[in-house]
Amino acid sequence: MRSKRKRRLILIVMVLVAAGIATSLVAYALSRNMNYLLTPSQVIAGDAASYTTFRLGGMVKAGSIKRAKDSLRIDFTVVDADDQMHVAYTGIAPDLFRDNQSVIATGHMQGNSFIATQLLAKHDETYMPNKRWRRRTTRMGTQSHHKHQIEAVGADSNPGTRNSIRATA
Repeated sequence: MRSKRKRRLILIVMVLVAAGIATSLVAYALSRNMNYLLTPSQVIAGDAASYTTFRLGGMVKAGSIKRAKDSLRIDFTVVDADDQMHVAYTGIAPDLFRDNQSVIATGHMQGNSFIATQLLAKHDETYMPNKRWRRRTTRMGTQSHHKHQIEAVGADSNPGTRNSIRATA
């Protein structure tokens, strides 16, 4: 009887230890894959010192974009309300990347410069897709509305605006 209890206790302890190790490994893996979004002010204040890789977010300073003639390297400055930071990126920039546009760059610090490995350009609320895409989505929306018996109010009456949709029951 005593050895049965002892085996059961050892089994329970081993299961708890294995669960603890598994939980620790998962937490460690998730913490290494996190990328924190910081502004130039936070980076200059030293908040990025503990991160090997992080995201830098802000606006591209007007007139700061410099493209290398012999490579895909782009140098520019990211600004926020208080500070600015030099960013170097090698690769193909997104179509929306330009002056006075929001940008998020993933990378690391090297000296006083941020070396970006990925570049994302954000669009503002006034962004509209080109006319060909609007025609296609309007046509698809009209077909979808007909299929699901939904009446599109003002459809195609004013292209370029969002259509209000009303369901017919």
